[in-house]
Amino acid sequence: MEGPSSAPGPEPQWLAGRRDSGGDQESEPARDMKTHFRVCRFIMETGVKLGMRSVPVATACVLYHRFFEHVSLHAYEPYLVAMSCVYLAGKVEEQHIRTRDIINVSHRYFNSGSAPLECDKEFWDLRDSVVQCELLILRQLNFHVSFEHPHKYLLHYLLSVKSLVNRHAWSRTPIAETSWALLRDCYHGAICIRHTPQHIAIATLYLALNSYGVELPAGDKEWWQVLCEYVTKADIDAVISDLLQLYDMEAKCI
Repeated sequence: MEGPSSAPGPEPQWLAGRRDSGGDQESEPARDMKTHFRVCRFIMETGVKLGMRSVPVATACVLYHRFFEHVSLHAYEPYLVAMSCVYLAGKVEEQHIRTRDIINVSHRYFNSGSAPLECDKEFWDLRDSVVQCELLILRQLNFHVSFEHPHKYLLHYLLSVKSLVNRHAWSRTPIAETSWALLRDCYHGAICIRHTPQHIAIATLYLALNSYGVELPAGDKEWWQVLCEYVTKADIDAVISDLLQLYDMEAKCI
């Protein structure tokens, strides 16, 4: 972990103390999972408001999860880290977002209907903290900030499966929309860094097809083995199990 001199500056009152305290009977890992879930939801919602594409938002979530693989959740303010991840992801994916816009959208996220922040000392201190935190993230990740996402694989798999399904059955069921929604949900937790992109893409498509009872023509191999040679049913089940656990976490976060 970095020394105290590398820690970001103080965060404003509206950003501090957002961690989930949890109940007395709840374990620390469970409380941390809740916090990570909520912070990634914050990343996604602010990303939408900032007009970010899906891949930069996904990169921001992966940066966040990778960072907290290396440091304790209690060492840094998670929402400040999230803001810096959004800022850094914009650079990595060539969709640069201004720090001022990130700060104002984040402020409005916690203070609905509020006016944009004044460019006072609090604003500039927070801006400096976001930039310092960005450098901290880069050092903790050894500047490895470019990731392969499941998005391109899911797009390819959807096109392949669509050609195998009866077109009327395909048009009646939102397989594509559901698959993309499931993929997006994977980024709320560590699924996106625990499993390979191909396995995540196959598993989300598998779950979408099963949810609507859509069957593919039988062959010598299962359809997922045709699309991804090295994936196994155990790989698919592992992703789905983690995803269902995440949905259980979501129910507890409401």
